[in-house]
Amino acid sequence: MNINSKIDALQLMLTDLRTRNETIRHKAAFRGCQPEFQSLVTRLIQQLENELSEEKHRDRLT
Repeated sequence: MNINSKIDALQLMLTDLRTRNETIRHKAAFRGCQPEFQSLVTRLIQQLENELSEEKHRDRLT
């Protein structure tokens, strides 16, 4: 499969976001914003997944 650099970057960002980073989670929890932080992460993951899907679709058309 031919993967362009944007698809590769999106996949790497999604992998990083899905990995539980204890340092980031601890800072968010310490500041009392864990629910808000998790909500933002969830929204960002969804946005990146949509962009990845669109980019793969465009890549297949070329």
